[in-house]
Amino acid sequence: MLRQYESMFILSPDLDEETTKSLVEKFSNILSTSATLENLEEIGKKKLAYPIDYKTEGHYVLCHFQSTPEFPKELERQFKITDGVLKYMVIKKD
Repeated sequence: MLRQYESMFILSPDLDEETTKSLVEKFSNILSTSATLENLEEIGKKKLAYPIDYKTEGHYVLCHFQSTPEFPKELERQFKITDGVLKYMVIKKD
């Protein structure tokens, strides 16, 4: 049974453009192979609400996807072990 999910992750602004693009592509590939990626929107650099690791901006990416209930835990694990990811959130949509 597939469920609807939404994920947003924030990449460090210190990364160069090529590294940022490769990280977005990495997560896009993970979502495409293990889930049904509906939409991936690169919002771009925005000011953070509060500093994270002394950084005041971040590169925002928003994803909408369908997957089994087990996949979001794996996605969160990938976010945790990837250098350059400041924050992330995965939520189930109703």
